[in-house]
Amino acid sequence: MKKRKMLGLLLCMICMAASGAKVQKLTSPNGKLEVTVTTDGQRLTWAVSKGDTQVLTPSAIQAVVDGQPLISGQGSVARKQQVTSSIATPVYRKQQVADNYGMLVMKFAHGTTVEFRAYDDGAAYRIGIGNAKASRIDSETAEFRFAGDYKVFVPYVNDLRGGERYSYSFESYYDEQQLSQMFPDSLAITPLCVCLPDGKKAVVMDAGVEDYPGLMLKKGDGHALTAEFAPYVLEQSVLGRGLNMVSTKRASYIARISGKRMLPWRAVVVTDSDAELLNCDMAVRLAPACRVDDISWIRPGKVAWDWWNNTNIWNVDFQSGMNTATYKYYIDFAQKNHLEYIIIDEGWSGRESLTEDLNPAIDLKELVAYGKSRGVGIILWSSWRNMIGNDVLDGTAAMEHYMQHYADMGIKGFKVDFFDRDDQQVIRSAYRMAECAARHHLLLDYHGLKPMGIQSAYPNVLNFEGVKGLENAKWEPRNERGPVSDQPRYDVTIPYLRMLCGQLDYTPGAMDNATRENFFGNYGHPMSQGTRCHQVAMYIVFDAPLQMLADSPTKYMREQETTNFISLIPTTFDETVALCGELGEYAAIARRKGSTWYIGAMTNWTARDLLIDCSFLGGGSYQADIFADGTNAEKEAMDYRHSRQPVKASDKLNIHLAPGGGWAAIITPNS
Repeated sequence: MKKRKMLGLLLCMICMAASGAKVQKLTSPNGKLEVTVTTDGQRLTWAVSKGDTQVLTPSAIQAVVDGQPLISGQGSVARKQQVTSSIATPVYRKQQVADNYGMLVMKFAHGTTVEFRAYDDGAAYRIGIGNAKASRIDSETAEFRFAGDYKVFVPYVNDLRGGERYSYSFESYYDEQQLSQMFPDSLAITPLCVCLPDGKKAVVMDAGVEDYPGLMLKKGDGHALTAEFAPYVLEQSVLGRGLNMVSTKRASYIARISGKRMLPWRAVVVTDSDAELLNCDMAVRLAPACRVDDISWIRPGKVAWDWWNNTNIWNVDFQSGMNTATYKYYIDFAQKNHLEYIIIDEGWSGRESLTEDLNPAIDLKELVAYGKSRGVGIILWSSWRNMIGNDVLDGTAAMEHYMQHYADMGIKGFKVDFFDRDDQQVIRSAYRMAECAARHHLLLDYHGLKPMGIQSAYPNVLNFEGVKGLENAKWEPRNERGPVSDQPRYDVTIPYLRMLCGQLDYTPGAMDNATRENFFGNYGHPMSQGTRCHQVAMYIVFDAPLQMLADSPTKYMREQETTNFISLIPTTFDETVALCGELGEYAAIARRKGSTWYIGAMTNWTARDLLIDCSFLGGGSYQADIFADGTNAEKEAMDYRHSRQPVKASDKLNIHLAPGGGWAAIITPNS
C-alpha cells in the first residue's frame, strides 16, 4: 500500500516536471523527514514525507493581498541551508530547546518570500510579505492534504458566544472520527491530530501568531483539511452580564497590515510514536524571541484559587465569601503550604471598571500588605473587555491606567478572562497587554484564548486556558452510564495535543474524587472524575508555570498529606523525558528540577500496569516518595497509598493505575 502511494507521488512529480514545474527538496537534520516544494507558475505546493510514510500530498499555499495573489510565477531559491541553534527557555519544561532544521527560502515577485523548515519531528512554512504598500489581507490558503481516510482527533468549535461563528472559548472535547466523517459545516481549532499508518501521528497547528487571526480548520475535498480565519471585526457589542465582547459585523478580509511582515507559521508535527508528542518543542522553536530584557522578576509558582471551591471554608469564626477575612485565610493557607500566590477571582471589581465601584467587603490594600508580610502575592481577575476599556482597536490607555495603579499597590498580576476570539484585533490586544504588563512587572494568565507564541515573546504570560479543565466538573451532566463527558480520556489526550501549543490552566487539585459510577456535577461542592492520584499526577504531567490549587484550603488542610506532596512539585523544570504513552489512553512523563526528578502517570477509565524505566536518573542512589492509587481506588477514588522506596537508574518500576487513576513520584538523590 505504501509503495503504491509513493509511486503515485513519484508519478505526480514526474508529470509536474514535464509541465515545467520547479521542484525543490528539503530534508531534516537526520535525513528522515523530507519537504518537497513545487512551483509551476500558477501555484505553490508543499508535500511532507517521513521515511516511507507520505504525510502530506501536494498542498496549496497562497495569500491574496489587496485583491492580488501574493505568490505568482515559479520563484527562485533565495537561501537553502542546515541550521543548528538553541533557544534559552527559563520559564518552561526545560532550560534549553534545540532548534536544528533544514531551511529553504523561496523568493517570488514583489519581495514575497516563503520560508520552509524541516525538523526531525515536523515541518513548517510561513509567508513573507515584501510589499511596503500592502494594506489588506483578503484571504490565505493553507491546505493539509493527506493520502488516506485516516482517523482524526478533532476539537470542534462549539458553544458560540452570541451565536457568532468565530466567538468561542477554545475549549473542546475531541471528536474521534475519520477524515471523511468530519462535519463540513463546522470549524475546528488547532492542534488537530491525524493518525497515520504504523502508529505515526501528524498534528496540524499554527505558531508564532502575532497581529493576525489564529488558524482554524475545516473539512476540505477528499482527505484534506483547509484553513479558515476569523475576518476583521467592523462592529461589536457586549453580551449578557457584560463579560463578553463579540463581533456583530465582520469585513470581507481577514487582516489589515502596514506593509512588510511575516505571516504566522503553518506547521505539521510528525512523530513515530505517541510519546514523542509529550515532549515536542515545535511551538517554542517557531515562536517570537523574548522581548523582555530582564525576566528576573518573573516568578512562576502555585496559586490558591477561590472560584472553583466557591470560597467554601469552615471551622472559622467569620462568614466565608468574597471578603477580607476569607482572603486572609487563603493567604495564611498559602504561606503554610509554600504557595507563592492567591487569586481573587470575579466579584472584587465593578462591572464596568477595575478601579471604580469595587466590592466594599474586600480591602485590597490591607490584603496586599498582609500577603507581603507572609511572602504571598495577590493576582486579580479581570475580563478582557474591562482591561481594555471596551476599545478593541487600541485599549492601551485603559490597560496602562489599570496596570500602573495595581502594580503601584503591590498586586502581582492579572488573570484576564473571556477573550473568546482570536481575530486580528484580539491577538494584537493580547500582545499590547503583555507588553504593558511586562513594563509594570505583572504576571498574566490568559483565559478564553489558546497559546500562540506570545508566551515566548513575553514570558510574564505564564498560563492560558483554552482547555476543558476542572471547572467543567461543576456542571457536568450524567446519564444512566455516568458522566456524559469522558474527562479522564480527555485528560490523557491534551498532553499530546493541546499542550503542544503551550501551557494550560487546567486548574487541578480536587480533593473530593469519584469513580464513574459515583460522580455527579455539583456546582457548589464539586468533585473530580477519577482518582486522587489522577489529580496529583496532573501537577507533573500538565505544563503550567502558574499552577492552581483549585479546591478549598480547608479541604487541603483536611488532606494535608496530599497537600504536602503537591507543594513540593515545581511548576517549571530543567529537563523533561517522555517515558511512555498512547494518545487518549495514558501518559507518563519524568521531569527534573535541579537534582530532583518528578514522575507523573495518568490513565483513562481503563486500569493498566506500566513499567517505568528509570535509566534517566543517571548514577548514584535515590529515594522515591510515591503517591499511588490505593487497593480500593477502583471503588473509592479517594483511596491512595503513600510510600517510600530506594531506586536507582537500573531499576524498572512496576506501577498500577486504577480506572481513571494516576501515579506520582518525587525522586531525590541520597546525600
